[in-house]
Amino acid sequence: MKIIVTGGLGLIGHNVVQKLVQKGHEVFIIDNSTNYGIIPISEITYLIQERQKKIPGVFVYSMDVADTVAIERVIETLRPEAIIHLASFPRQKVVNADPVLASRVMSEGLLNILECCKKYEVQRIVYTSSSMVYGDFEDFVTEEAVCKPQGQYAIMKLAGEWLIKDYTRKYGIEHTILRPSAVYGPLDVEDRVISKFLIGAMRGETLNINGKDETLDFTYVDDAAQGIVDATLSKNAANNTYNITKSHSTTLLQAALWAVDLAGQGSINVREKDADFPSRGALDISKAKKDFGFDPRVDAHTGFEIYYDWLLNDPYWQKSLIDKTVTQ
Repeated sequence: MKIIVTGGLGLIGHNVVQKLVQKGHEVFIIDNSTNYGIIPISEITYLIQERQKKIPGVFVYSMDVADTVAIERVIETLRPEAIIHLASFPRQKVVNADPVLASRVMSEGLLNILECCKKYEVQRIVYTSSSMVYGDFEDFVTEEAVCKPQGQYAIMKLAGEWLIKDYTRKYGIEHTILRPSAVYGPLDVEDRVISKFLIGAMRGETLNINGKDETLDFTYVDDAAQGIVDATLSKNAANNTYNITKSHSTTLLQAALWAVDLAGQGSINVREKDADFPSRGALDISKAKKDFGFDPRVDAHTGFEIYYDWLLNDPYWQKSLIDKTVTQ
């Protein structure tokens, strides 16, 4: 199958591409390698170089999904059977920093992809949404739950789901919508919760916890990527929505304690809950298990250990840790 992966150089994206290539599919990437204005250029450059080493020979179209002309030119040329749309502003903090640009990427970019799907008869679009669309929820929320998004990131993600469903209604384009949660793992950026905890602890810093009882459904990147690949290739997943998570809630406090324990240093400061972020628990994944055998295998503690070991042995982060320690 010929497949385009937008955002294919991202944390999840490059793992998805690697798995598709290993299965013998012809894969192309669209990615603009952005740092969203907040990630150090040296860090994102290094991470993208390392991610590309895992997917040698895969052609990358360096462009923004909001570039209407460029996107159409690529899709018209390639005529893919499926598009996995991962390109997005990745989380609420980044959207809040520049909501206008975020809307351009998340809304206009998606519309560009959908218009090309219609025009060039792409069989299926796979859209990576977010567990944030549910708003506040407790453990084992199902895909049928009423969505009450809080914040611009979640609202834009849910709006994307509605757009895709409308294109299915009007033009018959198959879709699959996936809702991951708190994905982490090797080759992630520092500015994400687990990265912050582990790297901060390794530097001997104080880890700030916004709400001692707040939880997340932490999902190891390999499990999330496998779920996306399996959903893309499954006939059962056509025109369906799925939670793609580990389906186990862990408190932020416990995650910080694991980080401090692994690093052998660091301290923890518990603060009040951040009112701008919803309270979240574990998601129900029984539908994904039933329809395409989704089977996440890495529990949070094991995943933290894997990620920590990678950080310990990665030359970029070793140098960064030493430099930060010297300047403190």
